[in-house]
Amino acid sequence: MGGLVYEVLALPFAPVRGIGWVLQKVVEAAENEYYDPTPVQAALADLERARVEGRIDEESFTAREEELLRRLEEIRLYQLGKTAS
Repeated sequence: MGGLVYEVLALPFAPVRGIGWVLQKVVEAAENEYYDPTPVQAALADLERARVEGRIDEESFTAREEELLRRLEEIRLYQLGKTAS
């Protein structure tokens, strides 16, 4: 019976809970996209291809490669933290 009373009393707040749920799903989707390693791995492959084809000099290659590798490490640490929770 207590559950029914709670549901009746909480009914006016249902839209707020619904908005909260939607916002949570949007945040989760954004995090999943931001922490997806696939685009970073593709960028590394493109970068290597550009270096091999001579479209980028060694200094630029090294700088960009370091950025991408740092990003992959950030993603890895995020994923490890998420699985450890």
